[in-house]
Amino acid sequence: MDIAPHQTDRPGTTPPPGQRLVIVTGPSGAGRATAIHILEDLGFEAIDNIPMSMLRRLVEAPGGDRPMALGVDVRNRDFSIERLQDLVDWLERRDGLALQLLFLDCSEDVLVRRYSETRRRHPLVPDAPAIMGIREEIELLAPIRDRADILIDTTETSPHDLKAALSECFSDGRAGAMGVTFQSFSYKRGVPKGIDMMFDCRFLRNPHWEPELRQMTGLDAPVRAHVEGDVRFAPFVERVQDLMLDLLPAFREEGKSHLSIGFGCTGGQHRSVVVTETLARGLAEAGWHVSKRHGEQERWGGGAAKRDKHT
Repeated sequence: MDIAPHQTDRPGTTPPPGQRLVIVTGPSGAGRATAIHILEDLGFEAIDNIPMSMLRRLVEAPGGDRPMALGVDVRNRDFSIERLQDLVDWLERRDGLALQLLFLDCSEDVLVRRYSETRRRHPLVPDAPAIMGIREEIELLAPIRDRADILIDTTETSPHDLKAALSECFSDGRAGAMGVTFQSFSYKRGVPKGIDMMFDCRFLRNPHWEPELRQMTGLDAPVRAHVEGDVRFAPFVERVQDLMLDLLPAFREEGKSHLSIGFGCTGGQHRSVVVTETLARGLAEAGWHVSKRHGEQERWGGGAAKRDKHT
């Protein structure tokens, strides 16, 4: 795979300071839609194929601090290369905006093969052979290709390789861009759907048998102290955390964008909550993007027990 910064005085893959905005473009079939989804997984607010006439208003609209990725190609309503160049010129002049132009390129032969495999019509020539539209589009986009800050040739690139390349270029610097969710649950209600791996916490001593703790949850200090007082608690948590620190980079390298890890106990109220809280805190301190949720407390609408996040 070929990844190249534009040969100008721009700083390659390092954006200037400011709100990050990536324009994603390239010939149809080169992987723009896939790139948009990948950038969304990396934390970008991703918007594809919005009409050209609305793009400036979208950029000017008040919003959050999330970086934004905009997909633009010949399928955008009222698209023209002149409008796209004018948009890039306008964006480059805006203060407080860190613009990068990402161009996904691909050889003509591979684009023809991809259209043949999918049996889709080319948007420029829906009633003619795809090769005619491919050649016309490559010529049409040549001026914007020359202005690209980042050029990725997807001719021999799998979606997995493309994700790795975009992660390298656009990851926000946290420990991978992969998100990890820790979830406590009750075995009485069954294992939650979507769990990638789970651990049984029922071997820890149960606060349920202490009358003064029974109505509390693992978010309460007395319950936490009770569970942490079990001599098996600290070794268990340490081993699971070490396992996660070994496994998470491997999952990330395989292209996984999110991992869900469950911790269960009988009622999902005490032991699993304490373990979830402890491991979520430990992994967040290690630099991972961690979310936590407690299924039983969410069922009760339990205020502070509802979903929380570490970043």
